[in-house]
Amino acid sequence: MKKHISRLAIGALFAVATHLAQAQLSIEITGAGANRLPLAIADFGGERVVSQALTSVIRSDLERSGRFNLVDTTGVTMDENTSPNYADWKSRGADALAAGSLSSSADSRYETRFRLYDTQKQGVVAGQALAHNTTQIRATAHRIADIIYEKLTGERGIFSTRIAYVVKSPGRFELQIADADGNGAQAALASREPIISPAWSPDASKLAYVSFEAKKPVVYVHDLATGKRHIAANFKGSNSAPAWSPDGQKLAVVLTKDGASQLYLVNADGSGVVRLASSSGIDTEPQFSPDGEFIYFTSDRGGSPQVYRQPVAGGPAQRVTFDGSYNVTPRLSPDGKMLAFVTRDSGRFRVAVMDLATRQIQVLTDTAKDESPSFAPNGRMILFATEVGGRGVLAAVSTDGRVKQRLSVQAADVREPAWAPFNR
Repeated sequence: MKKHISRLAIGALFAVATHLAQAQLSIEITGAGANRLPLAIADFGGERVVSQALTSVIRSDLERSGRFNLVDTTGVTMDENTSPNYADWKSRGADALAAGSLSSSADSRYETRFRLYDTQKQGVVAGQALAHNTTQIRATAHRIADIIYEKLTGERGIFSTRIAYVVKSPGRFELQIADADGNGAQAALASREPIISPAWSPDASKLAYVSFEAKKPVVYVHDLATGKRHIAANFKGSNSAPAWSPDGQKLAVVLTKDGASQLYLVNADGSGVVRLASSSGIDTEPQFSPDGEFIYFTSDRGGSPQVYRQPVAGGPAQRVTFDGSYNVTPRLSPDGKMLAFVTRDSGRFRVAVMDLATRQIQVLTDTAKDESPSFAPNGRMILFATEVGGRGVLAAVSTDGRVKQRLSVQAADVREPAWAPFNR
């Protein structure tokens, strides 16, 4: 029976791999962090092909984070019940060690067990057993990587989260959703007309976005579990730039129904539209602060595009950015302490961050056509769109600018990224 299960697992893995080779985002690491923790991840015991596939994903996740220096474990298989030779692992340079095993049952189920060891203190710091099936191997690996990451850094891991983005190919636009590593891509919507501005609901169950399928920009809310959607804003003129309130009850949108582009609030079901503010300029790209008290947005009311913030309860808008003549697309970190935005720097459009307490600004990227920054749910990375060789790609950069990645799909433009929050 176990041989039969193993053949099924291998077949499923190869089928998934073939599909993903055509559609997945391929990731290139272009920069790594400093002071990375030396970590060894031994090959997990159990069915060879399946356990190696799982171990490979765990290693890839942790290496891609830029927080770890993976110690070579070639040829070392070790399960969670084997007592480590701490002196040996310390001599290899490992400060931490992960080991585990994967076992199968007659009903095509698996159980993966692992332990994380501190080689300096010579003890177990984490361990868990996870039940899953063949199709959940990658998800299980992401979960293990999240646990390891959190135990060793004190921050919540993001490997089990998802990203949304738009893929443009000749005559076709697709709103796709994938794992944070670019795998498992699935199309939530396909259209011959443009799709822009995807925004995740706070519980990661829905996406608001703008579609031009009605030959004008209309805001939709799309339930990902059911595939059903409804119109949230379809007023006279343009309806654009949806942003969720922290409680998931409202959307901030940009409408031109009364003239120029201005900010409005609307219930997520499309009812109860209320104008948020009035200005003589163009107000756009709203984003709620995590506490729901302010909306940050882009406006040219002062003569050039800059970031402002407006109290949701009413009151005057305040200018936030002052350096340079072009600062747009404000995005708040999950803890509300940092502001990411796109700034024009010597003719190049680059992602920058501002510490809102000190007002210090750091330009993070070295590309020239950056747009659509989106924070990871733990605030450690920023996903954004840029252009390389005339083609749209996604990229990610850590908030200190040291860890850099590039994500692309072969023969297609990829734009409009949005990183999902943690599942509640």
